[in-house]
Amino acid sequence: MANSRSAKKRVRASERKRIMNQIAKSKFKTAVKKALSAAENGEEDLQAKLSEAFSKIDKAAKSGAIHKNQAARRKSRLIKKIRLLQQTK
Repeated sequence: MANSRSAKKRVRASERKRIMNQIAKSKFKTAVKKALSAAENGEEDLQAKLSEAFSKIDKAAKSGAIHKNQAARRKSRLIKKIRLLQQTK
């Protein structure tokens, strides 16, 4: 356990940041799942859900929850999966 005041403060700060990162990741993962399910079911609001997923991914990258290259990779893979789903239908 931390002994100095500054170390105790760092523990508190890192815990707050961990929770905020966890929230950001959860939000974009949920948005991605909604976009994929919309693509599978052929829903009309696919474009809106895809835009929402991209927005959540970008916000997670902006806040530092994920790296910017990881955000780009996830967006690329998402659009690739959606295009593949649309072609098979």
